Amino acid sequence: MARKEALLLLLDVGPPMHSFLPEIEKVCSMLVQKKMIFNKADEVGVVLFGTEDTNNELTNEVGGYEHVMVLRNIKVVDGDVVEALQKLPRGTVPGDFLDAIVVGVDIIIKKFGPTNKGKKRLCLITSAQNPINLPFEGSKEEQVDAIAKQMNVQGIKLESIIVRGKLTEKADTRVMGENDSLLNQFSKTTCAKTVHVESPTTLLGALQTRNISPVTVFRGDLELAPKMKIKVWVYKKTAEEKFPTLKKYSDKAPPTDRFATHEVKVDYEYKGAEDPNKVVPPEQRIKGYRYGPQVVPISSAELEAIKFKPEKGVKLLGFTNTSNIMRHYYMKDVYIFIAEPGNTKAILAVSALVRAMKEMNKVAILRCVWRQGQGSVVVGVLTPNVSDREYVPDSFFFNVLPFAEDVREFQFPSFNNFPPSWQPNERQQDAADKLVTMLDLAPPGKEEALQADFTPNPVLERFYRLLELKSKKPDADVPPLDNTLKRITEPDPELLLQNKSVIDDFCKQFELKENPKIKKSLRRLWRDKPAISGEDAGDVDTNTVDALKKESVAKVDSIGNVTPIQDFEAMMARRDSKIWVDIAIKDMNNLVLDLVENSQNGNTYDKVVDCLVALRKGCLLEQEPKQFNDSLRHIVKFCQEKSLTSFCELLASKHVTLITKAEAVDSNVGDDEAWSFLVKTEPALE
Repeated sequence: MARKEALLLLLDVGPPMHSFLPEIEKVCSMLVQKKMIFNKADEVGVVLFGTEDTNNELTNEVGGYEHVMVLRNIKVVDGDVVEALQKLPRGTVPGDFLDAIVVGVDIIIKKFGPTNKGKKRLCLITSAQNPINLPFEGSKEEQVDAIAKQMNVQGIKLESIIVRGKLTEKADTRVMGENDSLLNQFSKTTCAKTVHVESPTTLLGALQTRNISPVTVFRGDLELAPKMKIKVWVYKKTAEEKFPTLKKYSDKAPPTDRFATHEVKVDYEYKGAEDPNKVVPPEQRIKGYRYGPQVVPISSAELEAIKFKPEKGVKLLGFTNTSNIMRHYYMKDVYIFIAEPGNTKAILAVSALVRAMKEMNKVAILRCVWRQGQGSVVVGVLTPNVSDREYVPDSFFFNVLPFAEDVREFQFPSFNNFPPSWQPNERQQDAADKLVTMLDLAPPGKEEALQADFTPNPVLERFYRLLELKSKKPDADVPPLDNTLKRITEPDPELLLQNKSVIDDFCKQFELKENPKIKKSLRRLWRDKPAISGEDAGDVDTNTVDALKKESVAKVDSIGNVTPIQDFEAMMARRDSKIWVDIAIKDMNNLVLDLVENSQNGNTYDKVVDCLVALRKGCLLEQEPKQFNDSLRHIVKFCQEKSLTSFCELLASKHVTLITKAEAVDSNVGDDEAWSFLVKTEPALE
């Protein structure tokens, strides 16, 4: 009884909601289907308001509460509730959400009484565009306070989802403002929250399958100094939504056994190498860890003795400027630090620290050990969060920071380091800027298209729908992607249509060309094979073609003398390991030096120059100017010692010189040094 949740859906089916009802039917039925699959003990009920008919116990007992109909009373989730939600009636009168809330509270009290506290939830879905009826006594605000007080006593939570979309001219903004104020009043006096949605996608994410009460990760002192501590509670703010674990199901139980669990249990037996038929009991087993070819046994007592066991606590290491902590440093989930509830001194201390850090643009670095005996220490950044609500105190957000071994450095060269001919011109840059701006999902003055809090995981949603379909029809095929999920996973067609000119302009500014590397490799591949006549061309074995294709994409691990440039480019393009760039540069250096040394009357000079040009280009792309400069200096020095002046003159005529600072920031060569590098110095006259 303590684990199950009772959910009562309060659905507005009045005229303003008619355009949203198909989506509400889909979302609510999907909600119940999830509960049928994962939370079979949960109970669900459905109450409609805005209907022409009236059907509820309060009307018969005390009168009033008209146009509120109990479609399904609270009961364990089943297929009947799903079918009822898929065919909601269209109401003809304005709906009164306060009457619906009162009827819902009455149903839950009569069903559970004071039991099941914290597991009773009302979910209200309405447009809140219709005026609320005046109560018999007091004001509307006093009626809300009375309802909220009763909900607190009974432990009932309220979740209000206001669906409006694009408002028509008939919409009364004054009435909507008053209704929003009444719903927000619930949030101030009881456990309730209000969410505004404008699209089916947001509605899908706003309606949660189950409300899970947060559990503290840490309760204790935030130690600013040995004699300065603040009592805080730490919760998880966000958590990764993981794929559900599916248990194995056994069909070996007799069909007549109604109490069969169909669970699959796995037992392991350990047997010794000396006697494979003898099972080793648990008390004779010991863990072993590989050390080279050997296995070193370590007992559980020894393992426990060498474990690192830091003391529980949260300590301040220091403060730093906000600009020093980049957003991409954040790891794992986000935590929230709040002052200990009810502790006035702690609330004031946290608020003072939050506002001081916000004013000075500072963040704090903390060392955290959440629980006693925890085997790891967390270091993270504490960011101030100033509350914009009077009844919500200030707090901190905490993000885990990486240690040195967690940081992955990706060396992406900047466009500024490339030659001017490789850099985009002003028109291309402007077209790219407009394209990026157009793709912004949160443009100024508009609501964010895919809000993080209300955008569900499309993979999980699709999995749930397929699972429900398979439960009814095991042989059913995977259905097409739902329109609601298409809005999440596929580009918005309206957005693309509105910005068609921006996309067309971007396409015009950049010319697409075929990759010459592929063509060269294929031509070289076919050139090395025997020629095929026109008569025999049709008899080519498909296996031969497949083999040629595989050979064309084979990974190159050395530079040959036949096609050194193609081999060099292929090795530089490999991304399976960092070593291939260094190996390619080293092999090309060795090949160039070998060609120069074994040259006969300069017969290899042209090939050497081509190789040096390819080497220079590759070192520029990979930001390795020093390796190329050292190689070129070594080759030129060798030619000068061997009196190979013709080769140096050829390099000068081809403008093959050192990589300068203007081309690569890591280079220590200036423009003057590069241009004077190959200039022939005449001996001084006596």
